[in-house]
Formats: sequence, structure tokens, C-alpha cells
Amino acid sequence: MSTTQQVPTLSAEEISIHPPKRLLFGPGPTQVHPRVYQAMAQPIVGHLDPYFFEISHDNQRMLRHVFGTQNECTFVVSATGSGGMETAITNLVEPGTKVAVFANGYFCDRMTDMAKRNGAEVVRFEKPWGEAFTDVEAAEFIHREKPKVVMYVAAETSTGVFQRGDAICAAAHEVGALVIADCVTSLGAMPVNVDKTGIDIAYSCTQKGLSCPPGLSPITVSPRALEWLNARKTPVRSWYFDIKLISDYLYVSKRYHHTASATMFYGLHEALTLIDEEGVAHRWERHRQAHRDFVKGAEAMGLKMLVPEELRIWNLNTPLVPEGVDDAKVRLALVRDHGIEIAGGFGPLAGKVFRIGIMGPLATRDHVEDFLAKFGEALHSAGYNG
Repeated sequence: MSTTQQVPTLSAEEISIHPPKRLLFGPGPTQVHPRVYQAMAQPIVGHLDPYFFEISHDNQRMLRHVFGTQNECTFVVSATGSGGMETAITNLVEPGTKVAVFANGYFCDRMTDMAKRNGAEVVRFEKPWGEAFTDVEAAEFIHREKPKVVMYVAAETSTGVFQRGDAICAAAHEVGALVIADCVTSLGAMPVNVDKTGIDIAYSCTQKGLSCPPGLSPITVSPRALEWLNARKTPVRSWYFDIKLISDYLYVSKRYHHTASATMFYGLHEALTLIDEEGVAHRWERHRQAHRDFVKGAEAMGLKMLVPEELRIWNLNTPLVPEGVDDAKVRLALVRDHGIEIAGGFGPLAGKVFRIGIMGPLATRDHVEDFLAKFGEALHSAGYNG
């Protein structure tokens, strides 16, 4: 008798959970393509199965293309974007390491906290949330402080600001420092250009520009960073996030390190395949055009944007909340009446901005126009007369 079992196909009514259907226009998680869901419904294999490593290898190849890198050491960490951040920092930061942080939003603060927990001597260049650093400012700060590690957020989810990294990386390398860049929001929706920019470790997540469920963190490590890691005198404090152990599992020995989720690897594989089929440059342009359509429509409604045009993330918009409007009422109306999710601001931007993500399957003119119509209704229901 065969031990192979056929998995029955179940109807939605036969499953015990029935989540509401949402249109995810927030900063993440974002809308997932139906093909990604279908891929994740396929039978799992073990984390040491040859097929798992085949999928993992394909993911590494396609991620290099999306990251804009030739780095051999490009893989995914079994964790969310914060796990990618922890991986980058805990591998490069030893007790006493001088770390320079460009601080202009929430996730720069999270970087700072992680660096301090690893014993770093942290120096910060601070700017108000919603602003970016000029090339001259960045170079002067790095040359003055002469750190060993430099960290910045390329696409700050809390503000909608895109920070160019060319001058940061050039100055860092001039003083012998390594650069960590947070590309959590930008990867898959706009150019990251790791090699061209000069980033040493870039990390991201699956639930934003890649349009997957949360659970994996893509990361890429330059030869310079690997050379530093190989010469490191102290052990990495985190066993789970040790890059050398993870890369040995995925590339070299393929011996057990942790139980990676085949299901999540399948989903990422399908999402990256969709990007390959569309063409990464076409995907970026689609997101840029959707962003332009959104801004044009929002401004026609009388709304203003927090971030100057030249500094905006293409796939995460931060229009200002109109005076006298309660942003929570707007967000509630969108969910209640239309099943649409957006987010508000937090920290110093709490109650001052909406955070509206237009990513993946929703980054089309039709979806933007439909969203703007419903967004306008929600604003008027909250007392906006613009």
C-alpha cells in the first residue's frame, strides 16, 4: 500500500478561520498576489531537502537582481525585517565599536537601540522626522567622527523619506568604515542599487515592496563586510543571526542550522518570479507612476505632502492630515465602509500624517483612482471640506 497521501482540496467554508477581506494600502503588510498564495499552499518539504535548497538558490539569484548586487552572500533570514536589522548590526558591531547613525525617523532609533545593546559607542546625526541629509552634511559628519560602522535608513517607513546613500557610503569607505542600509520599504518597488551605492550590508523584508506575507528578511553582504567578519576577534553575540552560520547552512555544508519555512521560501520564490516576469525596471516605473498619480489626486483634493518631491519614497506616501480632521476617524471609516487599511503617523508625526502604501498588485492607476475616491469620502465623513 502506498504511503503517499493526497491532500484534499477544501472549500473556504471547511476551514476554521474566516479573515475579513482587506485592501492593504498601509505601509505593510501589503497586498499579496494570488499566485503567491497558491505557491504557499503547496506541500512542504524539509529544510534539508534538495528541493528546499533548489528554491533557496533560485531566491538568492533573483534577490541579487532586485538588490542590484553581485554579492555572492545574498540570502534570506528566517525573521521579519527587524530580524534583518538585528543580523546586520550584531555581526558588524562588537563592544566598543564606534557606530555613526543618521537619525531622522523611527527605524533609525531602533538601529541605535540594537547597536547599544551590542556594546557600541553610538554617535548620532539627528534631523527632524521628514527631512533628509545632504551629501555635504553626511560627508562632514563621517569625516569628523571617523566611525567603524555607519548606519542609515534608505527608505524610512515612519516618514516617507528616501535617503540617498552615495555620499554616505563614499565617505564611510574613505575612513575605513562599513555601511549598513535599511532597505525594508524600498526593495522591490524602487531601485536599491547596493553595488553602485557602495552599501556593505543591506537588509529588507518580504511584506512591503516584494508583496509577500511577513516572515523573511532578505539580506546581502559585500566582500568587504565578509572580510571584516572573517577577521572578527569576538564571537557574534547572537547565535541565531550569525551570518557565517546561516550562510554555511544555505551555501556550503547545508547542515541543520534552524528549521526554515519551506512555505515562506515558496511564497518569496513566486513573488520574485513575478518581478522577473514583469521586469524589475518596469516594476519600478509602475510604482513611480502610481505614486505620481496618487500625489496628483491628493493635491487636487487640497491635501499637502509631508516630504518634498525629490525626497519621496515612491511606494509609501505621507500626506498631511488636514487641520481639524481626526485621522483615526478617517482610517476607521475606510476599514468599516470599504475594507481598506491605511496607517497613521507615530512619534512626532502622530495625528499629523497618513501613511499610505501603494505597492505590488495595488500599484496601478485604476487602484489609485478607486482608493482616492474612497479616501475622499472618508475625509469628508470626518469633517474635511477641502
